[in-house]
Amino acid sequence: MISHLHGTVSAAGPTWVVLDISGFGLKVNCPPATAASARIDQPMSLSTSLVVREDSLTLHGFTTAADRDAFELVQSASGVGPKLAMAMLSVLDADQLAAALGAEDAATLCRVPGIGKKGAAKLILELKDRALLFSSGSLPGAAAPAAIGGAEPWREQLVDGLTGLGWSARDAERAAESVAPMRQEDPDVTIGTLMKAALRSLA
Repeated sequence: MISHLHGTVSAAGPTWVVLDISGFGLKVNCPPATAASARIDQPMSLSTSLVVREDSLTLHGFTTAADRDAFELVQSASGVGPKLAMAMLSVLDADQLAAALGAEDAATLCRVPGIGKKGAAKLILELKDRALLFSSGSLPGAAAPAAIGGAEPWREQLVDGLTGLGWSARDAERAAESVAPMRQEDPDVTIGTLMKAALRSLA
């Protein structure tokens, strides 16, 4: 298993980065906020989980080992695959997820695209007793979400991230518009903060 990577960012998209490790490029799927924090030609560290399928090998990366562990643990619940698990960790970090499960907070879980009331109740039933396993902790050298600059690039990043999570372009644009006042009030607001607010508006 590949548990972590450290390399130079050679490319990045709304939900992925490519790390150059001694000339070997590895594409890693990431939460939108993590991908947005990547800077070309800058070092980046990720805690990773390798998902093995009959026809593919896919790396998923996170800024903390706790988020990586949570990504793996939630997949032990019936009906939860890598795509839904990634959506969960795109909206909630490991501590927030643990708190929601422990408190049986279905409303918070329903903020995740693809999880409804019945799905949230099922997750709580299956994972509540394991919520304490969602422990916090960061990987040394991991990049933190960076503030967004420029006039409108934040909007494009946000829309790309939301469509990457399965929302329609129309819904993504509507969500971006709903958080625009946050950007006007605080030009240094991070893409991660905007993404979470946009997801709340969609929920």
